[in-house]
Amino acid sequence: MDFRDLLAYKKGFQLAMNIYEISKGFPSEEKYSLIDQIRRSSRFTCANIGEGYRKRRYPSHFISKLSDADMENTETQVWVEFSFACGYISESTKTVWEHDSLEIGKLIGYMIANPEKFGSKST
Repeated sequence: MDFRDLLAYKKGFQLAMNIYEISKGFPSEEKYSLIDQIRRSSRFTCANIGEGYRKRRYPSHFISKLSDADMENTETQVWVEFSFACGYISESTKTVWEHDSLEIGKLIGYMIANPEKFGSKST
């Protein structure tokens, strides 16, 4: 299995791409602040899942990277709140992004709680 086959990665990648497309319409003055932050955190969620999967042989490393992925996913939720509060996204987009992010968080949480199901070796 490849990290790209993980459901958390697939859903995270799709959310990051949705954020990328919609954030193209954010005001240009947000280029070096909100746009960069929301894109970065959503992408780093996926990056940390991928890195963690490569370290899955070692439970503490695997869980640490997944914890980083969860942290980035939560940061994305904060930027979604700001995007909505600033009027850059609709309530329906906010709702979809929040739902997707919560689902990703649950998947990451499952991986953290069950590292052995993802090839992590017991210590």
